[in-house]
Amino acid sequence: MVKIAISGFHGTGKSSVGKALADKLNLKHYSTGDAFRSLAEQKEMSLKEFSSYVENNPEIDEMLDKKIIEKTSNNQNIVVDSLLSGYLLKNIADFKVLLTAPLETRINRMKERDDTDYQKKLEETVFREKSEIERFKDLYDIDLEDEELKEELFDLIINTALYSVEEIAEEIIAKMKKREII
Repeated sequence: MVKIAISGFHGTGKSSVGKALADKLNLKHYSTGDAFRSLAEQKEMSLKEFSSYVENNPEIDEMLDKKIIEKTSNNQNIVVDSLLSGYLLKNIADFKVLLTAPLETRINRMKERDDTDYQKKLEETVFREKSEIERFKDLYDIDLEDEELKEELFDLIINTALYSVEEIAEEIIAKMKKREII
């Protein structure tokens, strides 16, 4: 069984890289970002509104995060992309990747994906990430800004502004082969 965790803030390319890896390695793929956006749509809320709502309803974060553990615990080959996947799956995932990118790059990517304007996406993302940093510290005692923890926890850290999705997927595969994970 191969279990890969891909973490990173919004717009770093988690889902794109996760899908590419899943395709190349014939693995299943699960994205909490997709699930979060779907829940926001079901409640007819913007991501900013839904983030505020989740601040007062921690059971939503807990449900999404339990789903990650459930998906990886049932003996399937899978790529999971989530802000917290590397942290929550630290003892379960065979390989943990942290994707990074400058804020401007991330906002431009999400602006294109969501077909919205830059300023709106910037405000929404800054609000959402501040909310998540605080919530996850309270809920799980995870400090998403702790650089030492990132270096210890992740097998590979990649700035996605420097490479294509294809190049990133190939780099992850190469590192996993080198470690004889695949």
